[in-house]
Amino acid sequence: MTLIADLTDLLGPAHVLTGGDCARLAQDWTGAYHGAPLAVARPASTDEVAACLRLAARHGVPVVPVSGNTGLVGGTYTEGGLLVSLERMNRIRALNPQTRTATVEAGVILSTLHDAAAEQGLYFPLWFGARGSAMIGGVLSTNAGGSNVLRYGSTRGLCLGLEVVLADGRVLNLMSALHKDNSGYALRDLFIGAEGTLGIITAAVMKLVPAPRAHATATLALRDLRAAPVLLNRLQEASGGLVEAFEFMPASYTRRLAEVRPDLGQPFDDIPEVTILAELAATAPLFCTPRADGTVPLTEVLETTVAALMEEGLIVDAIVAQSEAQRRAMWARREAAAEITFAKRPFVDTDIAVPLDRAADFLEAIHARLAAVPQAHEPLTVAHLGDGNLHFTVFPVDGSKAEYDRVITLIEDVVAGLGGSFSAEHGVGLSKRASMARRKDAVALDVMRALKAALDPAGRMNPGKVLPGHGGAAS
Repeated sequence: MTLIADLTDLLGPAHVLTGGDCARLAQDWTGAYHGAPLAVARPASTDEVAACLRLAARHGVPVVPVSGNTGLVGGTYTEGGLLVSLERMNRIRALNPQTRTATVEAGVILSTLHDAAAEQGLYFPLWFGARGSAMIGGVLSTNAGGSNVLRYGSTRGLCLGLEVVLADGRVLNLMSALHKDNSGYALRDLFIGAEGTLGIITAAVMKLVPAPRAHATATLALRDLRAAPVLLNRLQEASGGLVEAFEFMPASYTRRLAEVRPDLGQPFDDIPEVTILAELAATAPLFCTPRADGTVPLTEVLETTVAALMEEGLIVDAIVAQSEAQRRAMWARREAAAEITFAKRPFVDTDIAVPLDRAADFLEAIHARLAAVPQAHEPLTVAHLGDGNLHFTVFPVDGSKAEYDRVITLIEDVVAGLGGSFSAEHGVGLSKRASMARRKDAVALDVMRALKAALDPAGRMNPGKVLPGHGGAAS
């Protein structure tokens, strides 16, 4: 209990949580992991984070950072470790419209940054369903993706600089707003996606872009999934690369949506096998200025392209949003994905990436393999199809670990055969450590272990996560 006493002296009793007060942060969003932290420390500054880590090192206690706790892979699980919550470090230190950058602390909620950027006519282009609770530290630590990766890249591509507290309490200042800095190793990128295993991200310099002045959004029923790359490429060519989102919702997803969220409605009278949500966004007056008849050129680009593909038979039905309310309704159906996925148990949840033209091959192959095994399995898919990221979930009748392992291995086999990855945007955490052992290049794992040993020789930073064979709870 000495560590708790020291933390209380440092932060005050209101900011050191123990017992039942830890519950809201001890369980992950999916409910699959229930931890038992020694305590939760809630520092309010980088200096206090550094002091917390020095105290934890003195007492030999593991440290696990937690931000919005919206992760899906058990990345904040701990038994007896110290959770360091960044929720009080929630200041936007600076927002510079001239350089289009925002200097933010790790506890800034994603939607808060969206709102602050919007006040300056700017946009932070990282967008996903949990934006109202996910925090900057968490999205950096997992290199989060979302719906706009197609155009703007994942979180790593949106970050210019970082501030990180290392395991020994030293502060690594990489808070540069430079777009070019070729002065040695790319240390910034090392910590992005490391899930707190190398240090705690406390602040960052993030890129902003001009806020879109017009959106063109459509829900489209395709002949089959192999028509999707043709549609995407035609939209990119017609618009000059203005496609921001290209989301895939197959019939399995749409039927489940109708069961769990009937209030969101259905776009078509009959559920199509392939539904695509496509969105273009622009800032240039050429695309955004309404004509005398009220039509918006960007919407016309979308409508013209869709009409041509309907004549060719690739699109069988289409709805183009004619108002912001219609656009929001379309997005609500897509953003209900996590809610409808984790409402049913047991589940085997994956977050895979395949080459852009192999999504149909993956689904055909995995459905065939699942159909060939004795146990019943119900599949559910939703995807950021424009960047090849599929969230493929299986609901097995048998919830045993053996069945989980069998299903996950089947999925990995198909993904590997297509040149894909078992982890796209959710991170590794606990749930994908076995996959790391099976699928990650052995030399890459050796290099990762060497980096871990150099920066965290005692192995106290988020132990048991990411790297196989590094202690912690079994996956």
